[in-house]
Amino acid sequence: MLIWIFDYIPLIFLNMLMAAKLIGAGLATIALAGAAVGVGLIFAALITGTSRNPSLKNELFNQAILGFALTEALGLFALMMALIFLYAF
Repeated sequence: MLIWIFDYIPLIFLNMLMAAKLIGAGLATIALAGAAVGVGLIFAALITGTSRNPSLKNELFNQAILGFALTEALGLFALMMALIFLYAF
């Protein structure tokens, strides 16, 4: 009887491992929502800054593109971590 019970332990362990992977990947994708909000705030600030001082349009645009790239890179890193959690471990 004891041998029959211990046959299910590896199966339970694998199910718990898969659940942990899914939870970790879900938590990692929360950062994608943060990246989307960050990009929206960057371009909202660009529009506000351009409307207040149109002569700084080119300088503000260059800074906004840099901020967009950095914010989007953080979102891509979060996506990469989620995929690593799912498929590498």
